[in-house]
Amino acid sequence: MSQPILQVRNLCIDFVLEDRTIEAVKDASFELAAGETLAIVGESGSGKSVTALALTRLLPVPPAVIKGGEILFDGESVMTMDAARLRKLRGGKIAYIFQEPSTSLNPVYTVRSQIGEAIRLHRRDVTDVDAEIVRWLDAVGIVDPAARMHDYPHQLSGGMQQRVMIAMALACQPDVLVADEPTTALDVTIQAQILELLRELKQRLRMSILLITHNLGIVGDIADRVAVMYAGQIVELSPARALLQRPLHPYTQALMNSVPQLGHELERLQAIPGNVPNLGQFPSGCRFHPRCPKAQSDCSQKAPELVEVEPGRWVRCPYWK
Repeated sequence: MSQPILQVRNLCIDFVLEDRTIEAVKDASFELAAGETLAIVGESGSGKSVTALALTRLLPVPPAVIKGGEILFDGESVMTMDAARLRKLRGGKIAYIFQEPSTSLNPVYTVRSQIGEAIRLHRRDVTDVDAEIVRWLDAVGIVDPAARMHDYPHQLSGGMQQRVMIAMALACQPDVLVADEPTTALDVTIQAQILELLRELKQRLRMSILLITHNLGIVGDIADRVAVMYAGQIVELSPARALLQRPLHPYTQALMNSVPQLGHELERLQAIPGNVPNLGQFPSGCRFHPRCPKAQSDCSQKAPELVEVEPGRWVRCPYWK
């Protein structure tokens, strides 16, 4: 694996409210190599999107507080960057595709205006901005891009809006693309097209992708490695193929069992018993133990560490075998 372009070490994020402090992410550590796709997987509320937004300090302060840890981009600390350096990082080096394109795109500006603004801000060497907009809209599969760039978001389908978001992110030629639930609310055919598009563009542009998703079913098609999050913690970190073939953490195993599979006839899908704990109301010890079929008496007392149990495979559970 090449040198990591992004390093996150022991990241801890709290939300400070008037009457209490809520722990959203605790001790998250991972790396993203140049040209690699890392998927962060977990149920809603597990801390995936909060972690992604923290990478460029996009979380609102207050109420968010990065309580501890370190974020390095290309060896430089994001935590100590001034406002000017952050502006260059956001969009220019690390670009985002957010999960709801209909709310992420500004409804009162055309596609041309929105992509053009990103290009003018981050690529001042571009002399013909309209030609660059057409080039990227064409690259993401927008038919007749010269005409469609004058459309407003409401004139586009959900799939086309998502393609516009991808074009806007890639037009800045980032080193890292953060795709936060990029296929949410899209039908399965469009989902497959978007994932195939990301895979092709990654290979063509040699960029890295951080994919945020709750859907383990799409991970095998695009990811090189997977980080599984539960209740604000990474509970398993593994190469994608190894994880899908043999998940180690009980939570990952439960997620895999809840995904429909071809050739397996089941009357009902296997749901994970119980509920994800509310933020700030985590159980003592292992946060998954109230829902875990392998829980032992000490699981409620001692919080497990993330340990490398096999080469390249990390698990936060002493009873993973």
